[in-house]
Amino acid sequence: MPFTPFHLGLALLLGLALSFAIDLPTLMIASIILDLEPLYILSFGVAEYPVHGLFHSYLGSSIIAIPVALAVYSLRGALDRIMATLRISQRSSFRKILFTSFVGVYSHVLLDSFLYREMMPFYPLRVNPFVNILSAYDSYRIIYGFCGIAAISGVALYIYRIRKGAVALDK
Repeated sequence: MPFTPFHLGLALLLGLALSFAIDLPTLMIASIILDLEPLYILSFGVAEYPVHGLFHSYLGSSIIAIPVALAVYSLRGALDRIMATLRISQRSSFRKILFTSFVGVYSHVLLDSFLYREMMPFYPLRVNPFVNILSAYDSYRIIYGFCGIAAISGVALYIYRIRKGAVALDK
């Protein structure tokens, strides 16, 4: 993970700050969808499979990014209504949604790579070059701290934009 909601903070900040290139709802969904894998593993006790397995690699997450983009594109009307409730509007294209879907899943893999020894981000290579960069304690502290600061910054940016009026992200 880091704990799944932490991914949303970074997604909110990036989605608002880079709205010219990033589709916010797609990024929010794509940044957490990979954690259905550990949820399934832990819920159903699939002991022979690592908690952060194939879909927590760049290859596996690429497989997930495409159906996420197709689903978000097909649900665009409903997502637009949700965003309107949040006083956010954003025009998008399938190309932007597809790009954003890859950004979301790849950012998830990158963040988690610093935390989980069993991950193989470059599968089929059976290595995780990121996990030993920092000590285990420092990795959690830095990644969670980074995601927490991103969340606070994203909320602050959202509030700032709302105070200026309804937020059109594509302007």
